[in-house]
Amino acid sequence: MKRDIRIALDVMGGDHGAPVVLKAAAIALERRPDVEFLLFGDETVMAPLLAGFPALQAKSRVRHCEVAVKMTDKPSQALRAGRRSSSMWQAIEAVKKGEADCAVSAGNTGALMAMAKVCLRTMSQIERPAIAAMWPTLRGESIVLDVGATIGADAEHLIDLAIMGAAMARIVFDIDSPTVGLLNVGVEEIKGIEEVKAAGRVLRETALPNLHYHGFVEGDDLGKGTVDVFVTEGFTGNIALKTAEGTAKQISQWMRDAMSHGWLSRLGYLLARDAFRVLRDKMDPGRVNGGVFLGLDGVVIKSHGGANAEGVAGAIEVGYDMVRQELLGKIRDMIAQANEARAPTAAPAVT
Repeated sequence: MKRDIRIALDVMGGDHGAPVVLKAAAIALERRPDVEFLLFGDETVMAPLLAGFPALQAKSRVRHCEVAVKMTDKPSQALRAGRRSSSMWQAIEAVKKGEADCAVSAGNTGALMAMAKVCLRTMSQIERPAIAAMWPTLRGESIVLDVGATIGADAEHLIDLAIMGAAMARIVFDIDSPTVGLLNVGVEEIKGIEEVKAAGRVLRETALPNLHYHGFVEGDDLGKGTVDVFVTEGFTGNIALKTAEGTAKQISQWMRDAMSHGWLSRLGYLLARDAFRVLRDKMDPGRVNGGVFLGLDGVVIKSHGGANAEGVAGAIEVGYDMVRQELLGKIRDMIAQANEARAPTAAPAVT
């Protein structure tokens, strides 16, 4: 019989804090009965809210924390003021101590990554972590990484990103050998900066297990969903993410403006606004909740700060799935197999 998955939840994180986060935990518990929670936050705030969710209360333990990391805090400020005392730090530390299987927070992204790196460290043979995001595409969803954890990348880091992204895709998409593409300025092998071309050569020439290298992909391939996993460094990935989010809002506003010209247009908008809302949500990667911090020696999930209870519940379920499907083990196995595949063949002995 499988044991329950224990989630360490930063209850004070995000734009809406405890009311939304606790409601989200209750929703996740309904859908995942084999989950339990360690709730980190202000006990005086959480207690009356928990009383409204008896099932959640029965499967939770509360850890009082007097400090909550603000959404406006710089990572260095959060580390100084909230290290060892904030709800965010203590949720991550519970993973390090083995008290929880993963940590989930809707709080400050920079602070969460900084604390996770300091507390958990990176996995063996992974130098730098990444944030992997689910990206809406014409064929469903793809994984894009890195969307902001690490600025700049050499070839080795890009290869690590490909391996970690493929490991996550095996869980999320339930496929044995996900397709992986390197984001570039063109699909031709001669194009791009040297680091990207070098990573492409290794991925192309090495038969890495559980990973099918597609080749270079361009920006328009993101929307098409050309591959299961798009790999780029954090500077480019974050700009791509913010550009897509902004474009979704821009088109949504254009549509609202167009529908406000004349009573027929306004009537049409009222009749079709649910369809427009679905379209907006499909277009915006920021609304696909549950960013996964990859490369750390522990599972940490970042929920969108402005997410509602349903959105935060989705992030909790992402964490559940990453643990239940053994994300860290898959990454370690793929790294070991990749190192074996890339190891030079020993020369035959001279007799």
